[in-house]
Amino acid sequence: MSVIVRQDKCTGCETCVDSCPFDAIEMRDGRAFINEYCNACTTCLPVCPEGAIIETEAGAAPSDSGTKFADYRDVLVFAEQRDGRTAPVSFELLGAGRRLADRLGSRLLAVLLGADEAEAEELVRWGADRVYLCSDPVFRRFNDDTYAAALLRIIEEQKPSIVLAGATPVGRSFIPRVAARLRTGLTADCTSLEIDGETGNLVQIRPAFGGNIMASILCPDYRPQMATVRPRVMKRGRYDEGRTGEIINTGFKDLESRTRVVETVKEVSEISVNLHEADIIVAGGRGAGGEKGFKLLRELAEAVGGVIGASRAAVDEGWVPYSHQVGQTGKTVNPKIYFACGISGAVQHLVGMQSSDIIIAVNRNPDAPIFNVATYGIVGDMFEIVPMLTARIKELKGQS
Repeated sequence: MSVIVRQDKCTGCETCVDSCPFDAIEMRDGRAFINEYCNACTTCLPVCPEGAIIETEAGAAPSDSGTKFADYRDVLVFAEQRDGRTAPVSFELLGAGRRLADRLGSRLLAVLLGADEAEAEELVRWGADRVYLCSDPVFRRFNDDTYAAALLRIIEEQKPSIVLAGATPVGRSFIPRVAARLRTGLTADCTSLEIDGETGNLVQIRPAFGGNIMASILCPDYRPQMATVRPRVMKRGRYDEGRTGEIINTGFKDLESRTRVVETVKEVSEISVNLHEADIIVAGGRGAGGEKGFKLLRELAEAVGGVIGASRAAVDEGWVPYSHQVGQTGKTVNPKIYFACGISGAVQHLVGMQSSDIIIAVNRNPDAPIFNVATYGIVGDMFEIVPMLTARIKELKGQS
Protein backbone atom coordinates (compact mmCIF):
# COMPACT_ATOMS: atom_id res chain seq x y z
CA MET A 1 0.00 0.00 0.00
CA SER A 2 1.03 3.60 -0.52
CA VAL A 3 -0.31 6.97 0.68
CA ILE A 4 -1.34 9.79 -1.64
CA VAL A 5 -2.96 13.23 -1.36
CA ARG A 6 -6.03 13.93 -3.48
CA GLN A 7 -5.24 17.39 -4.81
CA ASP A 8 -8.87 18.12 -5.61
CA LYS A 9 -9.73 17.85 -1.91
CA CYS A 10 -6.64 19.35 -0.26
CA THR A 11 -7.23 22.86 1.13
CA GLY A 12 -3.63 23.50 2.18
CA CYS A 13 -4.41 23.69 5.90
CA GLU A 14 -1.04 22.01 6.73
CA THR A 15 -2.57 19.97 9.56
CA CYS A 16 -0.98 16.82 8.18
CA VAL A 17 2.54 18.22 7.97
CA ASP A 18 3.29 18.08 11.71
CA SER A 19 1.67 14.68 12.08
CA CYS A 20 4.21 12.86 9.92
CA PRO A 21 7.07 11.27 11.90
CA PHE A 22 9.20 10.93 8.74
CA ASP A 23 8.94 14.51 7.35
CA ALA A 24 7.33 12.95 4.29
CA ILE A 25 4.68 15.64 3.75
CA GLU A 26 5.62 18.97 2.19
CA MET A 27 3.70 21.95 0.87
CA ARG A 28 3.96 22.94 -2.81
CA ASP A 29 1.94 25.81 -4.21
CA GLY A 30 -0.46 25.68 -1.28
CA ARG A 31 -1.12 21.93 -1.49
CA ALA A 32 0.23 18.97 0.46
CA PHE A 33 2.39 16.40 -1.32
CA ILE A 34 3.83 13.08 -0.14
CA ASN A 35 7.56 12.88 -0.86
CA GLU A 36 10.00 9.97 -1.15
CA TYR A 37 10.46 9.61 2.63
CA CYS A 38 6.94 8.20 3.15
CA ASN A 39 6.83 4.84 4.94
CA ALA A 40 3.06 4.38 4.51
CA CYS A 41 2.53 4.41 8.27
CA THR A 42 -0.90 6.08 7.71
CA THR A 43 -0.49 8.37 10.74
CA CYS A 44 -1.62 11.30 8.59
CA LEU A 45 -4.89 9.74 7.39
CA PRO A 46 -7.12 10.48 10.42
CA VAL A 47 -5.76 14.02 10.99
CA CYS A 48 -6.84 15.42 7.61
CA PRO A 49 -10.12 17.29 8.12
CA GLU A 50 -11.01 17.02 4.42
CA GLY A 51 -10.28 13.32 3.99
CA ALA A 52 -7.82 14.22 1.23
CA ILE A 53 -5.18 11.68 2.28
CA ILE A 54 -5.95 8.11 1.24
CA GLU A 55 -4.31 4.72 0.85
CA THR A 56 -3.94 3.18 -2.57
CA GLU A 57 -2.62 -0.08 -3.93
CA ALA A 58 1.12 0.01 -4.67
CA GLY A 59 1.62 0.04 -8.42
CA ALA A 60 -1.82 1.42 -9.15
CA ALA A 61 -1.97 4.36 -11.52
CA PRO A 62 -2.19 7.61 -9.54
CA SER A 63 -5.79 8.78 -9.44
CA ASP A 64 -4.95 12.03 -7.66
CA SER A 65 -2.88 13.62 -10.40
CA GLY A 66 -5.72 15.90 -11.43
CA THR A 67 -4.80 15.45 -15.09
CA LYS A 68 -4.89 12.72 -17.74
CA PHE A 69 -1.91 11.35 -19.60
CA ALA A 70 -3.01 13.42 -22.58
CA ASP A 71 -1.81 16.48 -20.68
CA TYR A 72 1.73 15.11 -20.71
CA ARG A 73 3.11 15.77 -24.17
CA ASP A 74 6.61 17.13 -24.58
CA VAL A 75 10.10 15.67 -24.29
CA LEU A 76 12.32 17.40 -21.73
CA VAL A 77 16.12 17.12 -21.55
CA PHE A 78 18.19 18.13 -18.55
CA ALA A 79 21.23 19.89 -20.08
CA GLU A 80 24.17 19.47 -17.75
CA GLN A 81 26.85 22.16 -17.49
CA ARG A 82 30.37 22.07 -16.11
CA ASP A 83 32.13 25.29 -15.20
CA GLY A 84 29.47 27.20 -17.14
CA ARG A 85 29.91 25.21 -20.37
CA THR A 86 27.36 22.73 -21.62
CA ALA A 87 28.54 19.14 -21.20
CA PRO A 88 28.84 17.02 -24.38
CA VAL A 89 26.26 14.51 -23.12
CA SER A 90 23.64 17.27 -23.33
CA PHE A 91 24.03 17.52 -27.11
CA GLU A 92 23.72 13.74 -27.39
CA LEU A 93 20.50 13.87 -25.37
CA LEU A 94 19.15 16.61 -27.63
CA GLY A 95 19.77 14.37 -30.64
CA ALA A 96 17.85 11.52 -29.02
CA GLY A 97 15.18 13.86 -27.68
CA ARG A 98 14.66 15.51 -31.07
CA ARG A 99 14.06 12.11 -32.67
CA LEU A 100 11.56 11.11 -29.97
CA ALA A 101 9.76 14.47 -30.06
CA ASP A 102 9.40 14.31 -33.85
CA ARG A 103 7.99 10.80 -33.55
CA LEU A 104 5.43 12.00 -31.00
CA GLY A 105 4.69 15.28 -32.77
CA SER A 106 5.64 17.24 -29.66
CA ARG A 107 8.15 19.90 -28.61
CA LEU A 108 11.67 19.35 -27.32
CA LEU A 109 12.33 21.27 -24.10
CA ALA A 110 15.64 21.71 -22.29
CA VAL A 111 16.53 22.83 -18.77
CA LEU A 112 19.87 24.58 -18.25
CA LEU A 113 20.93 25.58 -14.74
CA GLY A 114 23.99 27.65 -13.91
CA ALA A 115 25.02 28.72 -17.43
CA ASP A 116 24.46 31.86 -19.53
CA GLU A 117 22.23 32.70 -22.49
CA ALA A 118 24.95 31.95 -25.04
CA GLU A 119 24.94 28.32 -23.90
CA ALA A 120 21.14 28.24 -24.07
CA GLU A 121 21.29 29.47 -27.67
CA GLU A 122 23.60 26.57 -28.49
CA LEU A 123 20.98 24.14 -27.17
CA VAL A 124 18.47 25.68 -29.58
CA ARG A 125 20.88 25.24 -32.49
CA TRP A 126 21.26 21.58 -31.52
CA GLY A 127 17.49 21.01 -31.68
CA ALA A 128 15.71 22.39 -28.59
CA ASP A 129 12.44 24.24 -29.21
CA ARG A 130 12.41 25.89 -25.80
CA VAL A 131 15.10 26.30 -23.14
CA TYR A 132 14.38 27.06 -19.49
CA LEU A 133 17.46 28.95 -18.35
CA CYS A 134 18.44 29.89 -14.83
CA SER A 135 21.77 31.70 -14.56
CA ASP A 136 21.60 32.09 -10.78
CA PRO A 137 25.10 31.51 -9.32
CA VAL A 138 23.59 29.05 -6.83
CA PHE A 139 23.43 26.53 -9.68
CA ARG A 140 27.00 27.03 -10.90
CA ARG A 141 28.18 24.28 -8.55
CA PHE A 142 26.14 21.11 -8.48
CA ASN A 143 24.03 20.50 -5.38
CA ASP A 144 21.52 17.65 -5.12
CA ASP A 145 18.94 19.64 -3.18
CA THR A 146 18.78 22.77 -5.34
CA TYR A 147 19.02 20.93 -8.67
CA ALA A 148 16.28 18.46 -7.70
CA ALA A 149 13.97 21.21 -6.45
CA ALA A 150 14.41 23.35 -9.58
CA LEU A 151 13.92 20.51 -12.06
CA LEU A 152 10.94 19.23 -10.08
CA ARG A 153 9.16 22.58 -10.33
CA ILE A 154 9.69 22.79 -14.09
CA ILE A 155 8.41 19.24 -14.61
CA GLU A 156 5.32 19.89 -12.50
CA GLU A 157 4.57 23.08 -14.43
CA GLN A 158 5.29 21.84 -17.97
CA LYS A 159 4.18 18.21 -17.59
CA PRO A 160 6.51 16.58 -20.12
CA SER A 161 5.74 13.02 -21.14
CA ILE A 162 9.42 12.08 -21.24
CA VAL A 163 12.36 13.36 -19.16
CA LEU A 164 15.94 12.50 -20.16
CA ALA A 165 19.24 13.12 -18.37
CA GLY A 166 22.80 11.89 -18.72
CA ALA A 167 23.94 8.87 -16.70
CA THR A 168 26.83 10.98 -15.43
CA PRO A 169 27.83 11.44 -11.78
CA VAL A 170 25.51 14.47 -11.71
CA GLY A 171 22.55 12.73 -13.33
CA ARG A 172 22.94 9.57 -11.31
CA SER A 173 23.07 11.62 -8.13
CA PHE A 174 19.92 13.74 -8.31
CA ILE A 175 17.61 12.38 -11.04
CA PRO A 176 16.48 9.42 -8.85
CA ARG A 177 15.47 11.96 -6.21
CA VAL A 178 13.31 13.81 -8.74
CA ALA A 179 11.68 10.56 -9.91
CA ALA A 180 10.94 9.55 -6.32
CA ARG A 181 9.25 12.86 -5.56
CA LEU A 182 7.17 12.56 -8.72
CA ARG A 183 6.34 8.95 -7.82
CA THR A 184 7.20 7.76 -11.29
CA GLY A 185 9.55 5.20 -12.78
CA LEU A 186 13.18 5.73 -13.75
CA THR A 187 15.33 3.54 -15.98
CA ALA A 188 19.06 4.09 -15.50
CA ASP A 189 21.95 3.69 -17.96
CA CYS A 190 19.88 3.33 -21.13
CA THR A 191 21.73 2.57 -24.34
CA SER A 192 18.77 3.01 -26.70
CA LEU A 193 15.39 4.78 -26.67
CA GLU A 194 12.41 4.13 -28.93
CA ILE A 195 8.70 4.96 -29.12
CA ASP A 196 6.24 2.06 -29.06
CA GLY A 197 4.21 2.39 -32.25
CA GLU A 198 0.96 1.13 -30.70
CA THR A 199 0.87 2.80 -27.28
CA GLY A 200 3.22 5.75 -27.73
CA ASN A 201 5.09 4.73 -24.58
CA LEU A 202 8.83 5.21 -24.30
CA VAL A 203 10.75 1.95 -24.75
CA GLN A 204 13.85 2.22 -22.57
CA ILE A 205 16.53 -0.30 -23.54
CA ARG A 206 19.47 -1.16 -21.31
CA PRO A 207 21.72 -4.13 -20.43
CA ALA A 208 20.43 -6.32 -17.60
CA PHE A 209 21.54 -9.36 -15.62
CA GLY A 210 25.20 -8.42 -15.83
CA GLY A 211 24.90 -7.47 -19.48
CA ASN A 212 23.72 -10.93 -20.55
CA ILE A 213 20.46 -9.60 -22.00
CA MET A 214 19.12 -6.32 -23.36
CA ALA A 215 15.96 -5.40 -21.46
CA SER A 216 13.15 -3.25 -22.94
CA ILE A 217 11.49 -1.38 -20.07
CA LEU A 218 8.16 0.49 -20.16
CA CYS A 219 6.48 2.88 -17.71
CA PRO A 220 2.84 2.69 -18.90
CA ASP A 221 1.06 3.75 -15.69
CA TYR A 222 2.95 6.87 -14.62
CA ARG A 223 4.13 10.15 -16.08
CA PRO A 224 6.61 11.46 -16.84
CA GLN A 225 8.62 8.54 -18.19
CA MET A 226 12.17 9.13 -16.96
CA ALA A 227 15.48 7.73 -18.14
CA THR A 228 19.17 8.43 -17.77
CA VAL A 229 21.25 7.76 -20.88
CA ARG A 230 24.81 6.55 -20.93
CA PRO A 231 27.17 9.16 -22.41
CA ARG A 232 28.51 8.61 -25.93
CA VAL A 233 25.94 6.00 -26.96
CA MET A 234 23.57 8.46 -28.65
CA LYS A 235 24.35 10.40 -31.81
CA ARG A 236 24.22 14.17 -31.77
CA GLY A 237 21.50 15.71 -33.89
CA ARG A 238 21.95 18.17 -36.73
CA TYR A 239 23.50 21.51 -35.82
CA ASP A 240 21.69 24.46 -37.41
CA GLU A 241 23.43 27.82 -37.01
CA GLY A 242 20.29 29.72 -38.03
CA ARG A 243 17.82 27.76 -35.93
CA THR A 244 15.66 29.82 -33.58
CA GLY A 245 13.78 28.86 -30.46
CA GLU A 246 12.39 30.22 -27.23
CA ILE A 247 14.64 30.93 -24.24
CA ILE A 248 12.78 31.49 -20.98
CA ASN A 249 14.83 33.08 -18.22
CA THR A 250 13.47 31.76 -14.99
CA GLY A 251 14.28 32.12 -11.33
CA PHE A 252 13.54 29.98 -8.32
CA LYS A 253 12.66 31.50 -4.99
CA ASP A 254 12.63 29.80 -1.62
CA LEU A 255 14.75 26.83 -2.74
CA GLU A 256 15.80 25.13 0.47
CA SER A 257 19.02 23.15 0.69
CA ARG A 258 20.21 21.06 3.58
CA THR A 259 23.75 21.02 2.21
CA ARG A 260 26.26 23.55 0.94
CA VAL A 261 29.06 22.92 -1.56
CA VAL A 262 32.22 24.27 0.05
CA GLU A 263 34.76 23.28 -2.59
CA THR A 264 35.00 21.22 -5.76
CA VAL A 265 38.26 19.33 -6.23
CA LYS A 266 39.09 17.98 -9.68
CA GLU A 267 40.74 14.61 -9.90
CA VAL A 268 44.21 14.64 -11.43
CA SER A 269 44.88 11.61 -13.59
CA GLU A 270 48.14 10.40 -15.06
CA ILE A 271 46.37 8.35 -17.73
CA SER A 272 47.74 9.38 -21.09
CA VAL A 273 45.06 7.73 -23.25
CA ASN A 274 41.75 9.51 -23.80
CA LEU A 275 39.40 7.03 -25.42
CA HIS A 276 36.46 9.40 -25.14
CA GLU A 277 38.02 11.95 -27.50
CA ALA A 278 39.74 9.53 -29.88
CA ASP A 279 38.63 9.52 -33.54
CA ILE A 280 40.18 6.10 -34.21
CA ILE A 281 40.44 3.22 -31.74
CA VAL A 282 42.21 -0.07 -32.37
CA ALA A 283 40.89 -2.56 -29.81
CA GLY A 284 41.96 -6.09 -29.01
CA GLY A 285 40.32 -8.90 -27.11
CA ARG A 286 41.13 -12.38 -25.90
CA GLY A 287 41.93 -13.34 -29.50
CA ALA A 288 44.96 -11.03 -29.41
CA GLY A 289 46.65 -13.74 -27.38
CA GLY A 290 48.85 -11.51 -25.25
CA GLU A 291 51.63 -8.94 -25.59
CA LYS A 292 52.58 -10.17 -29.05
CA GLY A 293 49.10 -9.48 -30.39
CA PHE A 294 48.88 -6.06 -28.78
CA LYS A 295 52.26 -5.14 -30.23
CA LEU A 296 50.73 -5.66 -33.68
CA LEU A 297 47.68 -3.60 -32.68
CA ARG A 298 49.88 -0.73 -31.44
CA GLU A 299 51.66 -0.69 -34.79
CA LEU A 300 48.29 -0.47 -36.56
CA ALA A 301 47.14 2.28 -34.18
CA GLU A 302 50.31 4.25 -34.85
CA ALA A 303 49.85 3.87 -38.62
CA VAL A 304 46.24 5.17 -38.55
CA GLY A 305 46.80 7.79 -35.85
CA GLY A 306 44.61 6.03 -33.30
CA VAL A 307 44.76 4.82 -29.73
CA ILE A 308 44.58 1.36 -28.16
CA GLY A 309 41.37 -0.04 -26.68
CA ALA A 310 40.62 -3.43 -25.18
CA SER A 311 37.87 -5.75 -24.08
CA ARG A 312 37.51 -6.75 -20.44
CA ALA A 313 39.00 -10.16 -21.20
CA ALA A 314 42.27 -8.56 -22.36
CA VAL A 315 42.38 -6.28 -19.32
CA ASP A 316 41.67 -9.15 -16.92
CA GLU A 317 44.59 -11.06 -18.46
CA GLY A 318 46.86 -8.10 -17.65
CA TRP A 319 47.81 -7.42 -21.27
CA VAL A 320 46.71 -3.76 -21.12
CA PRO A 321 45.77 -1.38 -18.26
CA TYR A 322 42.15 -0.85 -17.23
CA SER A 323 42.28 2.71 -18.61
CA HIS A 324 42.01 1.17 -22.12
CA GLN A 325 38.92 -0.95 -21.38
CA VAL A 326 35.84 -0.40 -23.54
CA GLY A 327 32.44 -1.74 -22.56
CA GLN A 328 29.83 -1.84 -19.85
CA THR A 329 32.39 -1.89 -17.04
CA GLY A 330 34.86 0.32 -18.91
CA LYS A 331 34.45 3.36 -21.13
CA THR A 332 31.72 4.10 -23.66
CA VAL A 333 33.24 5.43 -26.87
CA ASN A 334 31.98 6.88 -30.12
CA PRO A 335 34.92 7.20 -32.53
CA LYS A 336 34.80 7.66 -36.27
CA ILE A 337 36.52 4.28 -36.79
CA TYR A 338 36.67 1.34 -34.35
CA PHE A 339 38.86 -1.66 -35.13
CA ALA A 340 37.72 -4.75 -33.17
CA CYS A 341 40.47 -7.36 -33.47
CA GLY A 342 40.11 -10.72 -31.78
CA ILE A 343 36.97 -9.53 -29.99
CA SER A 344 34.01 -11.92 -30.08
CA GLY A 345 31.42 -9.22 -29.41
CA ALA A 346 29.78 -10.01 -26.08
CA VAL A 347 26.92 -7.63 -25.28
CA GLN A 348 28.94 -6.13 -22.42
CA HIS A 349 31.51 -4.92 -24.96
CA LEU A 350 29.00 -3.92 -27.63
CA VAL A 351 27.19 -1.44 -25.38
CA GLY A 352 30.44 0.49 -25.10
CA MET A 353 31.27 0.85 -28.81
CA GLN A 354 28.31 -0.02 -31.05
CA SER A 355 27.53 3.64 -31.78
CA SER A 356 30.90 4.10 -33.54
CA ASP A 357 30.55 5.55 -37.05
CA ILE A 358 32.48 2.72 -38.72
CA ILE A 359 33.27 -0.65 -37.10
CA ILE A 360 35.89 -2.90 -38.69
CA ALA A 361 35.94 -6.41 -37.18
CA VAL A 362 38.64 -9.04 -37.55
CA ASN A 363 37.85 -12.48 -36.14
CA ARG A 364 38.49 -16.10 -37.05
CA ASN A 365 34.95 -17.15 -36.11
CA PRO A 366 32.49 -16.24 -38.90
CA ASP A 367 29.61 -16.53 -36.40
CA ALA A 368 31.12 -14.11 -33.86
CA PRO A 369 28.48 -11.61 -32.61
CA ILE A 370 30.82 -8.71 -33.44
CA PHE A 371 29.96 -9.17 -37.14
CA ASN A 372 26.31 -8.31 -36.37
CA VAL A 373 27.28 -4.70 -35.64
CA ALA A 374 30.33 -4.41 -37.90
CA THR A 375 30.33 -2.11 -40.92
CA TYR A 376 33.11 -4.22 -42.46
CA GLY A 377 34.01 -7.73 -41.35
CA ILE A 378 37.14 -9.74 -42.09
CA VAL A 379 37.07 -13.45 -41.25
CA GLY A 380 40.63 -14.52 -40.59
CA ASP A 381 43.54 -14.69 -38.17
CA MET A 382 44.37 -11.23 -36.81
CA PHE A 383 48.05 -12.21 -36.71
CA GLU A 384 47.89 -12.33 -40.51
CA ILE A 385 45.29 -9.65 -41.22
CA VAL A 386 46.55 -6.85 -38.93
CA PRO A 387 50.14 -6.77 -40.30
CA MET A 388 48.72 -6.69 -43.83
CA LEU A 389 46.44 -3.76 -42.93
CA THR A 390 49.32 -1.92 -41.26
CA ALA A 391 51.63 -2.44 -44.24
CA ARG A 392 48.99 -1.32 -46.73
CA ILE A 393 48.13 1.81 -44.73
CA LYS A 394 51.80 2.76 -44.45
CA GLU A 395 52.20 2.21 -48.17
CA LEU A 396 49.26 4.51 -48.94
CA LYS A 397 50.67 7.15 -46.60
CA GLY A 398 54.10 6.89 -48.21
CA GLN A 399 55.72 5.47 -45.08
CA SER A 400 58.35 2.81 -45.12
